[in-house]
Amino acid sequence: MTEQTAVSQLVNAMGDQPAPIYQRVKQAIISQINEGAWKPRQRVPSESELVARLGVSRMTINRALRELTSEGYLVRMQGVGTFVAEMKGYTAMLEVHNIAEEITQRGHRHSCRVLGMNEIQADPAQAAVLGLATGQAIFHSLIVHYENDVPVQMEDRLVNPLVAPDYLAQDFMTLTPYTYLMQVAPLTAGEHIVEAIMPDTPQRELLEMNAAEPCLLIRRQTWSDNRVVTYARLLYPGTRYKLLGRFKGHG
Repeated sequence: MTEQTAVSQLVNAMGDQPAPIYQRVKQAIISQINEGAWKPRQRVPSESELVARLGVSRMTINRALRELTSEGYLVRMQGVGTFVAEMKGYTAMLEVHNIAEEITQRGHRHSCRVLGMNEIQADPAQAAVLGLATGQAIFHSLIVHYENDVPVQMEDRLVNPLVAPDYLAQDFMTLTPYTYLMQVAPLTAGEHIVEAIMPDTPQRELLEMNAAEPCLLIRRQTWSDNRVVTYARLLYPGTRYKLLGRFKGHG
């Protein structure tokens, strides 16, 4: 796509909504990205071209591009130009969501690979996070989730068999552990611990990451009616995923 075509699309997307001009420029660019008219890694029109065609000041264009860069929509390379960024998927940090639904809502395709489903004897650490006795039988599953065939999450999960006795009988190629567990033990409480780690070699290979790439790790413990249901370690490639949290203030 030429810069001229891209600018023409932007002019059509600008509209005349009652908002500051730089905000209108930003929203028009975001709409082009979200609708797929401007593709990842595509070079966007220069500031001079935008100023000339949109009839706004260079200061306005500079502010819009600068803010879009800080918000992750664009990447600016000194001496080269400005490009549409590779948009990362995201997961809700303060909520418990179904990864399959998150991916589908972005208009992408979810698939998964079940690497293991078995019953094990809880070691002291595993027993502690599930509120059970050491040596007690617990369930373990290991699943890699994909977005458009790209691995985005490794789900390493321990499950309390007293709460979900039929867990190992489920076909997690057709439904996610989240979906099944919400059916048999609706969530009443949860806790997240988030940290950045370097994956070990097996994790890096499963997630198809390079050696220098870090991961986001969410340790998630959930309860139903005061009983621990599950403890999961959710590992995300740091360059492909981000966390999203919302909150309401009081002023």
